[in-house]
Amino acid sequence: MKCALYDHPLRNSISLQLRANPLLAALDATAQAELFAMLEVLDVPRGETLLQQGGRELRQFFVIEGMLKRVVTSAGGREMTLHFAREGDFETAYDAWRSRCGSAYAVVCARRAVLATLAMDDWCSFMDRHPAARQAFHDRMLQLGSAIADHAVALLLLDAPSRVDRFSCRYPDLAESLSQRDVAAHLNLSAETLCRLSRRQRAQVAA
Repeated sequence: MKCALYDHPLRNSISLQLRANPLLAALDATAQAELFAMLEVLDVPRGETLLQQGGRELRQFFVIEGMLKRVVTSAGGREMTLHFAREGDFETAYDAWRSRCGSAYAVVCARRAVLATLAMDDWCSFMDRHPAARQAFHDRMLQLGSAIADHAVALLLLDAPSRVDRFSCRYPDLAESLSQRDVAAHLNLSAETLCRLSRRQRAQVAA
C-alpha cells in the first residue's frame, strides 16, 4: 500500500515518529511540514526489494516500523548484508545520487515495514534549503560508513565462531529477531555453519 503521508489514516502517529527522527528533530515545524508534504508512506512485506543493485530509481527511506537491510550480491550470486536499518533510522541511495550512477547495493525489507519515502532529488533539494537537515544527514552517513568499515574489518580478522559471538553480544535483539539467513549473510557465513555455531553457543551458555 502506498499513499501520501497526509492522506494516511495513521498520519498523526507517523508524523510524531518522524519528528523524533534524528535527521529531522532539529527542524522547526515549518520545515517539517514542508518535508511531510513530499512524503509517501509504504507498507512493505518481508522480502520485498525497494531498490535493486544497479538501480537508478533512487529514494530516501525513513523507517517507521520494521527493518530494512542493505545487500550486495557478488557476480557469483553470493549475497552479503552490509547494514540493517531499524525503526527511527533511515536507508538512502545518496552515494549513487551524488555520483549519478546505479546503486552499489540493494535495499530489501528484512522485516515487514512501514516507511516514509521520497525521491533522492527531492530529499537533496530539501537538504539544500535546510542546512540543519543536511548536517544531521552527513553526520549519520559518517557514522554509518564507519560502522560498515568496522564490520568489514571484523569479517577479515575474526574466525566464524568469533563473528557469531561478536554479533550476538553487540546486537542481541537482532540475533533474536532476524532470520538465520539474514544473520548468516551479514556474517559472511553459510546458513548451515551459522546454525551449527549457534547450537554450540547455546549449549555453552546452558552449561
